[in-house]
Amino acid sequence: MAEPESLSFADADGVPNSPLPLLLYREALPPDAAAMEACFRDNGWSNGWRNGIFRYHHFHSIAHEVLGIAAGVVDVAFGGRGGVSVRLSAGDVVVIPAGVGHCNEGQTADLLIVGAYPGGGHYDLCRDDPSQRKRVLANIAAVPVPQTDPVHGAKGALRRLWAGRG
Repeated sequence: MAEPESLSFADADGVPNSPLPLLLYREALPPDAAAMEACFRDNGWSNGWRNGIFRYHHFHSIAHEVLGIAAGVVDVAFGGRGGVSVRLSAGDVVVIPAGVGHCNEGQTADLLIVGAYPGGGHYDLCRDDPSQRKRVLANIAAVPVPQTDPVHGAKGALRRLWAGRG
């Protein structure tokens, strides 16, 4: 079981980000939407969808999110403006902590993303809005660390890497 790459982001330009690191699993799963959905569901992550990534900086304040790249290639800015650009390819999986900004910076025509949330939770869609900052920060702080890693389940790295950091 390969250790995921770990990326951390400080509060930046209206995007609160998170004390929890973003986890990036390269070539973690077969590039197949149904297989990704089954893996995530079997590991306790559901309320899934198939689509792409918005082309504007946004984040979720009430849920962590897993994204599996089922087909294609996408360049994603993580951490808000001035963050880090990461190229994701078919088979890659990224676990985005609540509050971490993400934005599609460009993609291939065949891009297909599979998304899901721990425990089948719901999500919100947030952008830089100073009037909502206090509420958003409270929401992020209240999101629990998931019981399982969406790729490797109870034995995965997520709980170890996120322990005591939320």
